[in-house]
Amino acid sequence: MNQEISQIAVVVKDYDEAIAFYTQKLSFTLLEDTQLSETKRWVRVAPKGSHGTCLLLAKAANQEQESRIGNQTGGRVFLFLYTDDFYRDYHSMLEIGIHFIGVPREEVYGTVIVFKDLYGNLWDMIEKK
Repeated sequence: MNQEISQIAVVVKDYDEAIAFYTQKLSFTLLEDTQLSETKRWVRVAPKGSHGTCLLLAKAANQEQESRIGNQTGGRVFLFLYTDDFYRDYHSMLEIGIHFIGVPREEVYGTVIVFKDLYGNLWDMIEKK
């Protein structure tokens, strides 16, 4: 049996502002933006060069979903972004105003820092050793 996780839904407030953040601030590629109804779109983004899991940007459809925007995991790091050049991406992200928590640190698995996306979800950016 072969299986894989193809995408992870991230609840967002607005499709266009989420697309702008991921494509302009994080330099992700917009893979798909398909209108499904008057209020629903199928929007997928992924880091440039990625061939695996992508993010499905899912606009909150009710108050309960809206309450989860930016805190889908109760304050824990939610997503992990691997990079081939930590300090290139760190400095680039600093210049465009990405909010980092703490400072870069060396761990047994690599160099890492936590950052927030536009809604406050926590990410680890990691360059593996």
